[in-house]
This record gives sequence, C-alpha cells and structure tokens, in this order.
Amino acid sequence: MLFSKILLAYDGSKASNKALERAIELAKAAPDAVIDVVHVFDFPRVFIGEGMAPIPASVNQDFYELAEQTVAEVKKRLDGEGVAYNAEMIQGGPAEVILEYAKEKGNDLIVIGSRGLGGIREFVLGSVSHNVVQHATIPVLVVK
Repeated sequence: MLFSKILLAYDGSKASNKALERAIELAKAAPDAVIDVVHVFDFPRVFIGEGMAPIPASVNQDFYELAEQTVAEVKKRLDGEGVAYNAEMIQGGPAEVILEYAKEKGNDLIVIGSRGLGGIREFVLGSVSHNVVQHATIPVLVVK
C-alpha cells in the first residue's frame, strides 16, 4: 500500500528522527507523495491551587526558539532527500493538533515516534503517540 499524503509528527527526539527516516522511505516509494511535517509546541503552564502562575516571557521565548530550531533542523534534513514536503510549527496540545491537522489536510498516514523528548519538552509531549493511535481515523505508523 502506497501513501501519498504523509503526516510526520516531529519533535527532534531520537524516535522522531527514526520516524522521519521512515517517512522519507515511504515518500520515495510513492510517486508524487508529499510529507507534511508538523512540530507542535506549547508554552509551559504552572498551576498553583486553582490559579495559574505567570511564566516569565524569557521562558516562553525559549520554548518558541526551540520550536523554530526544531523545524529548521527537519527542513535541512529533508532538503537533500528529493521528496516534496511542507513543514510548520503549530502551538497547542500535540495529539489534538496532529489529529486535527491530518483531518484538515486529508493526510492518509500519520508517522510518529514511539516517545518524545524528556527535559524541557516533556511538558508538551506526554503520551502523544498513544493518544494519536487511539483517536486517529487513518493508519498510524509508530516508529521505535
């Protein structure tokens, strides 16, 4: 089975880099295939009781710059592969954004790493691949 509109969820982790390699292989196997790369980021939130504590603007800027670097990294890798692609970063909850993007763009496959990065990005990721698999209406390839 060949896929022509492949959605790659990319966060820069080891697993998402393996997912990138697999998406490239799939795109090269299908004439006119396009990889839609989505890097989803969100700003951290700290709750104290029932309220939300303010986050310094510098922290939010760090998250935004990290997202930009991640998208630049994936574009650089894809530029030399000879495949058509679109790459963008979107703010929001990763699983929800990935599923909504796939629906809006008419993707026929989602490729995602089995787990994301820890550390600063752990605020954003959680169990994204699990949520995507559970709620997707199209095939999902989870790459380990």
